[in-house]
Amino acid sequence: MTAKFPTQKYPTAGAFVADYASAIATALSSLRPGEVERAVTAMKRAIQADRLIFTCGNGGSAATANHFICDCSKGIATNTTLRPRVVSLSATIEIMTAIANDMAYSQVFIYQLKNLARPGDVLITISSSGDSENIVRALDWAGQNGMTTIAMSGFSGGRSAPMADISLHVAAENYGVVEDVHQSLVHILAQYVRMSELPSELVQTLRF
Repeated sequence: MTAKFPTQKYPTAGAFVADYASAIATALSSLRPGEVERAVTAMKRAIQADRLIFTCGNGGSAATANHFICDCSKGIATNTTLRPRVVSLSATIEIMTAIANDMAYSQVFIYQLKNLARPGDVLITISSSGDSENIVRALDWAGQNGMTTIAMSGFSGGRSAPMADISLHVAAENYGVVEDVHQSLVHILAQYVRMSELPSELVQTLRF
């Protein structure tokens, strides 16, 4: 069951932040550990096979998708032999606006995938509602063309949660809380993949 927040008007920002922190903790704990493990495995398999990992989102989720590049391309690659190749379909403003203007905004991700993606690649979508049309279409195409699909979602999960191979669903009904947990997920996935490749003694000395 998803947790709605807030359910009341707060008299002070201090009181609000205390309950906001609690809402984030509850939302983070709603993630299914087995699905997180499967996401890590899919990422490592793709990286080791020199496959591409694509990510995309709209609005705040676009920022999270773009941030994912940094955590993988720099974070995972530091002190390891892994060399992730990550592409954010939300960072290509020129091609995105051309597609949106000449075709439809619902095509901005799927059109790019048709040009760039190959079987064995991975698609990670980020959508609070899980129901953005361009996200759903990208997942559908990726699934039909041999890609592994991972969907980050919130609220009810929308259409994307059940259609993805791996569902990282956040049980929360507040956009800020969902987006904060999705950003945490980006850090969790990248940091764990990196950590899994390091000797224990090195993990103790490094900053993550």
